[in-house]
Amino acid sequence: MTTFNYFTFSFSIVFISWVVGLIFDALLQKAKFYQALDNLNFIESRKLNKWMGLDYFKWTVKNTFFRFFNMKLNLNSTADIDDLHILRKEMTKAELSHLLAFLFMAVFSLVLLLKGKFLFALIMLLVNILMNLYPSLLQQQNKRRIDKLIKRYS
Repeated sequence: MTTFNYFTFSFSIVFISWVVGLIFDALLQKAKFYQALDNLNFIESRKLNKWMGLDYFKWTVKNTFFRFFNMKLNLNSTADIDDLHILRKEMTKAELSHLLAFLFMAVFSLVLLLKGKFLFALIMLLVNILMNLYPSLLQQQNKRRIDKLIKRYS
């Protein structure tokens, strides 16, 4: 396989991982511990988020075709406190779906690594970080912003 094939296969697995993430998220919503996942915060530091390039990622999501991927994650200027709570719930769902998708793809990367396919594993890991981990971290950042608004208007 060529490097191009590694990328195309990795992006194919990303789309599959999104479906898997949505399915597992739907199943986990019924579990008692799901509410505990509501306040996950891997990286709270704005400085570290900025260093990782999350601001550039956010710009990319807002200004490219990616903004059309989840239309439920929009807030209009006349939103009230209930709208903020609904938006936060949708953000949590998106965050956890991406996180579960990240874990799903990480298994593939690990298998490739164990098989000695280091370049393929690295490419898959990078695609996974870009398409699953960064969206999850962005949702966490957005939830912190929503929490400030909820606190201000409550």
